[in-house]
Amino acid sequence: MDKSKQPFRKYKRSFRRRLPPIGSGDRIDYRNMSLISRFISEQGKILSRRVNRLTLKQQRLITIAIKQARILSLLPFLNNEKQFERAESIPRTTGPRTRNK
Repeated sequence: MDKSKQPFRKYKRSFRRRLPPIGSGDRIDYRNMSLISRFISEQGKILSRRVNRLTLKQQRLITIAIKQARILSLLPFLNNEKQFERAESIPRTTGPRTRNK
């Protein structure tokens, strides 16, 4: 059979199916810090559903649990470690400021 007469074939790619991030036994609760910390960025923001690969219901429950943990001071609202590092590296002058004219 010539190449021009061969039927069009779709090539199937093999892919590894990823495991769901939340198992059936995991309980979504504000006290489960090991679970909640997986869905927060380094800056302390809640990661999106597309990044987390969660269902809509799971994302809602995770969001509520994170907000409850923040209110109860189990989690910080912001993670400002980068700001402090940058602020310390800036040299400061201690003398009086003079204005150049």
